[in-house]
Amino acid sequence: MAKVADKYFLTDPWKVIEQGFNPDYARVSESVFALSNENLGVRGCFDEGGSVDSLRGAYTNGVYDLENLPRSYRGIVDKTHFMIPSADWLMTSLSVDGEVLDLGKVNFSDFVRELDMRSGTMTRSFVWHTKSGKDLCLSFLRFLDMRHGERAYQRITLEALNFTGPVELTAGISFDVLHEGRRACFWGDARVELSGNSCAVQSRTLLSGQEVFAAALWDVPGACRGKQQSKTASLETTLLLEKGKVLHIDKRVVVLFDGTQGEALWQNGQAALRKTAGVSLNQALEAQQAYWAKHWHISDVVIEPDGTDESAAVAEEQQGIRFCSFQMAQIYNGGSVRHNIGAKGLTGEVYNGHAFWDTEACCLPFYLFTNPAAAKALLMFRYNTLPQAMERAKMLDCEGACFPVATLNGDEACTLWQHASLQFQPSTAVAYGIWHYERVTGDLEFLWEYGVEMLLQIARFLVSRVSQSSITGKYGYYGVMGPDEFHVMVNNNAYTNYMGKRSLEYALETLRGMKAKKPELYAAFCEKTGLREDELRKWENIAANMTMPMKATGLIEQHDGYFDLPHIDIHAIPISEFPLYDHWSYDRIYRTDMIKQPDVLMFLYLYNASFSREVKRINYEFYEPRTIHESSLSPSVHSILAAELGRMEEATNFFGYATRLDLDNYNRNTGDGLHTTSIAMAWANIVYGFAGLRSDGDVIRFAPCLPDRWSRLRFSLSYRGRILDLDMQKGKTRFTLRHGEPIELLVYEKRYKLDADGLIVSDE
Repeated sequence: MAKVADKYFLTDPWKVIEQGFNPDYARVSESVFALSNENLGVRGCFDEGGSVDSLRGAYTNGVYDLENLPRSYRGIVDKTHFMIPSADWLMTSLSVDGEVLDLGKVNFSDFVRELDMRSGTMTRSFVWHTKSGKDLCLSFLRFLDMRHGERAYQRITLEALNFTGPVELTAGISFDVLHEGRRACFWGDARVELSGNSCAVQSRTLLSGQEVFAAALWDVPGACRGKQQSKTASLETTLLLEKGKVLHIDKRVVVLFDGTQGEALWQNGQAALRKTAGVSLNQALEAQQAYWAKHWHISDVVIEPDGTDESAAVAEEQQGIRFCSFQMAQIYNGGSVRHNIGAKGLTGEVYNGHAFWDTEACCLPFYLFTNPAAAKALLMFRYNTLPQAMERAKMLDCEGACFPVATLNGDEACTLWQHASLQFQPSTAVAYGIWHYERVTGDLEFLWEYGVEMLLQIARFLVSRVSQSSITGKYGYYGVMGPDEFHVMVNNNAYTNYMGKRSLEYALETLRGMKAKKPELYAAFCEKTGLREDELRKWENIAANMTMPMKATGLIEQHDGYFDLPHIDIHAIPISEFPLYDHWSYDRIYRTDMIKQPDVLMFLYLYNASFSREVKRINYEFYEPRTIHESSLSPSVHSILAAELGRMEEATNFFGYATRLDLDNYNRNTGDGLHTTSIAMAWANIVYGFAGLRSDGDVIRFAPCLPDRWSRLRFSLSYRGRILDLDMQKGKTRFTLRHGEPIELLVYEKRYKLDADGLIVSDE
């Protein structure tokens, strides 16, 4: 692998710690210390702002604005939407003797910033040495309420170390915020109200017409002076500090985006603020700690070293996997079917906040096995945006539903035609997600009420887009781009063909199952959708005759002509040229056999049980040396397959990369925001890689394999109303049924019954 770690943070099992401040690493730290609660997100930026390089961002999930584009060729979008920064509720200014706090200019020491994953809090502390000779110890605490998605909290703690005297404080809320990429504010004039120690602001986006209410209540000694501008409300006060005494200033915040507008939203916001006023910051923090304790009781992953000199590496892996689990639980919890999971979550503006096909292919398993209700909510987002997917298919001269490559609201937002018009991974990933959800949960009610309609329309799209070879008579997809985005406009991409085949087969299986088990429901569905039996026979014929370019050895050609492409030694590419999109001309990327991310290996992972170990081995050995891992999902897929093939050193190394991709800034772009897919796949790396979980069959399977430097691996899974605890040690694995009815498992391909007595299986 051509990339190396850029280590900066201290290693701790439950925290991420920055000790001392390096301004060159400021944006990376802002991403790593970001917080979210599905509804709100905030980067780890300084409360007081300043001249330090920063992407200052507080975001409200689902809030975006629009951009109209010049009309081009049919099928290319003429309008896009993008996430914009929302109300800046951290807005703070401190001054002593006329000197304003700005860590880019003032003298300070003892800087520490911490993310505590047991409480979902971020703290920052330092000592400010003023020009007038005063030493002021400052600490800042913030967190986003995981139980009440509209609530946020901020605490400023001040201690005068060598003086008694005044400190000037200004704090507020502002919609006068810039979208960095477009260098513009997308909020119109606001309604502003100041009252005592509280203020409220409500603003509307310029084109999308969305409205957000934001308000804050301060707990400060003494009187406040109000100040307002068109999009900003602030309060000013003078704090009288006594030497050696600690003073806390608490700020309770509400940011509400509930779909209402005008006076209705204002009244809803004021009601939400009144409820928040009844809960102190300390009480909210206690509830926050209880929330995370419950999360870790189900979702913790514990890695123990074997006592060798590699224990430091294991400690980094432990920190890394907890960071990944923490971020996944922050990013999404199923609280609203209006939301999906953006490629950066709510940690940055790159990719415009858009969700991609990674949601169903890569993120869904985390929720399937830790929070099934959230997994269902993710799929309901796709169901609720099915009408837009059907409109998109029409734009591409097809039938059925083509789910968007990039979206916040269900509309296609990708302005690059080679992605938006040639990539069908979103549609087949939705079909795969429905299939996987049904396998893991057994929720046939969802399948027949919602899933089947999506499957039908996806199948119709796939059939209308497929073509038949004039030479072989077989079917395939021409002029497409697979997951490996370094090759565009190819024919018979193996991933696209295979996923299309499996999507058609599952749609057929579901419809025929419905016909057999729920004939009245099936009849009504056929009447509603115009489904005919000859349509199903056509799907069956296409699926049975789909091109699969596999040699007699089992090696699968990624797409027609791939084996003829010029070879490039990916390890000869200098580290300084990553990410390649920033350093290579766009067309240069397409001219070799270099692969951005797993393509063939991706579907061998998703439908693992359908391929022999030998097929997986020969394709892994061929494609791994050609893969540059420019996508964050790539390392974990390779690690999972390497573990299955017994290549444990490679599996462990890839896991270390995946689980610390952002913590160690492997791709040199963490400053843009976290890599959600890498975070999700690092968790999958544990359960699918080292525990050998396979969930694509009728019975859940395990094949535990512990890395040499680990002595123990413990984690839990939720599965069909049960909670399973796994305790992997050298030579054996203990399975415990913590909750639920007995269940059958396959462990090393042998069938066992897991009941209240538990089960111990020795390695083979």
